[in-house]
Amino acid sequence: MTVPGDGSPDAVGRFLAVDSGGSGLRVVVGEVGGGRRSGPLSSGEPVRTGARGIDPGHFMEQLVPMVRALAENPEASKASEVFEVGTAVIGAAGLATLGDGLRDELPGALAREFGVRTVALAADAVTAYVGALGARPGAVIAAGTGLIAIGTDLTGWRRADGWGHLLGDCGGGAWIGRAGLEAALRAYDGRGGGSGALLSCAEEQFGAMAGLPGQLYPRSDRPAALAAFAPRVAECAPDDPVAAGILRAAAGHMAESVVSVCPVSGEPQVALTGGLFKMGEPLLVPLHAELAKRLPHARVVPPEGDPLDGAVRIARDLAAGALGLPCDDVMLSVLSPKGQGDRF
Repeated sequence: MTVPGDGSPDAVGRFLAVDSGGSGLRVVVGEVGGGRRSGPLSSGEPVRTGARGIDPGHFMEQLVPMVRALAENPEASKASEVFEVGTAVIGAAGLATLGDGLRDELPGALAREFGVRTVALAADAVTAYVGALGARPGAVIAAGTGLIAIGTDLTGWRRADGWGHLLGDCGGGAWIGRAGLEAALRAYDGRGGGSGALLSCAEEQFGAMAGLPGQLYPRSDRPAALAAFAPRVAECAPDDPVAAGILRAAAGHMAESVVSVCPVSGEPQVALTGGLFKMGEPLLVPLHAELAKRLPHARVVPPEGDPLDGAVRIARDLAAGALGLPCDDVMLSVLSPKGQGDRF
């Protein structure tokens, strides 16, 4: 029988990398030296949140069978056998503000279940950064339904926005979609600043405008519903000045956020990551113009990978003793076992 934390060489050479976000968990198991990698495997179910934030019990309920499936080891499914992992990196959306439960309970749970000796808990903005740029100074705009900018000079992290669709996420998908629907409603009312093109798109997507508030306000996934209209704004932008103006404003908000986090000296790199940038030129052209004007000392580069790739990078570097990223209690923390390995 294998005992968690028995120090087997195989376990020391393995890592577990997790990206936890709005679409659920994505999980990879691999070898530290860059050998075999299994995954990614996706859960398709977001981890619940409760009074203490992200629910560590629900997290482990999803994670354990996924790791066992990725182990590709029939013995790992037996109650008397344990698939061991030396290093685990968990990148989680909401960790900075909703991560108390994960910080308190997850390291111990991982130690008991998989014998994990070292755990890194990272905000999803950090894993997005590392996936895009690695351990280099610079800044990243991560834009999807929401928006956050994160930067580092490798001595500390700086973040801007990421406050959610009610208080911020300016320039993100929900922001663009809401602005597009406002322009549609202005045209519907006959007020200034409206767009007939966006009104047609909104009626096609949502039906009669009189029923739009009833469709959107009660929804628990309201940010995603708003963001679903953002691509229609991009479709209209080449021929509609109101839609084009919305995307120029979004680009300005993005640039403001990234300027506030980007290192002011040297030659930092800036990367754009996230599904929102699939809208292409209607958004990217004004954004690149804003970045060239506001950050002339920085170089915009394509992202090398996504947040899960970032978690994998952190895991391999951490296991090799070569982590070159700043750590703190909020954005990226590394925890090691105490005593028998059941507490960190």
